[in-house]
Amino acid sequence: MFPLSAMLKPFVKVGSLEVIDAKGRSHVFAGAPGPSVTMRLTDPSLYHKLFFNPELHAGEAYMDGRLTFPGSSLRAFLTLFSLNRLSLSEQPVQQVLRRISRSLKRFQQANPVGKAQANVAHHYDLGNDFYKLFLDREMFYSCGYFRNESESLETAQRNKCRLIAAKLNLKPGMKVLDIGSGWGGLARYLAEVADVEVTGVTLSKEQYALAVERTKVAGLDQRVRFELLDYRKLDRKFDRIVSVGMFEHVGVQHYPEFFAKVNDLLTDDGVMLLHSIGHMSPPGTASPWLRKYTFPGAYSPALSEVFPAVENSSLWVTDVEFLRVHYATTLRHWHQRFEANRAHIAEMYDEKFCRMFEFYLVSCEMMFRTGSQEVFHMQLAKQRDAAPIVRDYVTDEQRRYERLERERKPQRVSA
Repeated sequence: MFPLSAMLKPFVKVGSLEVIDAKGRSHVFAGAPGPSVTMRLTDPSLYHKLFFNPELHAGEAYMDGRLTFPGSSLRAFLTLFSLNRLSLSEQPVQQVLRRISRSLKRFQQANPVGKAQANVAHHYDLGNDFYKLFLDREMFYSCGYFRNESESLETAQRNKCRLIAAKLNLKPGMKVLDIGSGWGGLARYLAEVADVEVTGVTLSKEQYALAVERTKVAGLDQRVRFELLDYRKLDRKFDRIVSVGMFEHVGVQHYPEFFAKVNDLLTDDGVMLLHSIGHMSPPGTASPWLRKYTFPGAYSPALSEVFPAVENSSLWVTDVEFLRVHYATTLRHWHQRFEANRAHIAEMYDEKFCRMFEFYLVSCEMMFRTGSQEVFHMQLAKQRDAAPIVRDYVTDEQRRYERLERERKPQRVSA
């Protein structure tokens, strides 16, 4: 099983991994007490492929059934992998491959106008009926905010909207821009609780169509409108800007362009709230498997890659908060709902698609649960005092919005 065995021996420092090779022989690699996983390989070419590019080829082999986990599970394997990920990065071959990947980073994250829409369509235009099967009722495809682990996915997503609205410090009549507005749930929430006018822009045709439909059903189409448009083409001012789960698709080389445009779109006393995935480790590259199969052109940055672009765009960072495990819990809910509808999804697509999406959901959960990924909220403004200088207002506003929700009990649409 060489050279894979040479890689696995120093790799497994926590837990144990039994590998059954293509000839049915067992190889055990063990370290300190931890998860125990059995992995079966039916294709001998994987011995070399996994050695040279384990992140890409493990996902591909799982998708087409050449890599399975008899008596174990994908979740157990990815937990073991995440716990030992640092020992993999220490291996000389992997260090060389990572240096090569970093040298190509600019091309991996290219998202100019035009190509950005194609990259978005690859994932977000899979079909609204598909996403309804595992997302919450409002179809938020981003990190929820769990005040405790027992809260439902719907509650956590409403908590997230409330937190964002509070940080925006909204006033009646304000004009709000939602960059990457998805299916419109956040835009509708802001219009419901704060009496503001919201413009949402998205590059997904599927999301745009359903956002327009649901907003009309909710009776909010006079104050909430959506445009199928790249944010870089906007040319008017907004009092508030929010962007949730879109910054990951910008690309590091486009950060100066992004924040310069934010500066241009904000009124002088305007405020922006940026919600994005990031990581606590130094700059790197996105997973080659995720780039190929789920999010082409995407990358979650280190904060050291974000702050220089903000500084050079003459914006104040007026607040930063980190949501460390909330996305892991969100992804767990999505995976549970996905598995509950797996048979139906297999009919819609096929088993290989199911394995691909399962690998995506579980691997991302592990990145947030035991890896280096996190979510950050960055509040930005042109003026240092555009937002209150004492942070109590965030909690006060959340409580006010929660009371207002109970009083109004707005009807949530399910079209």
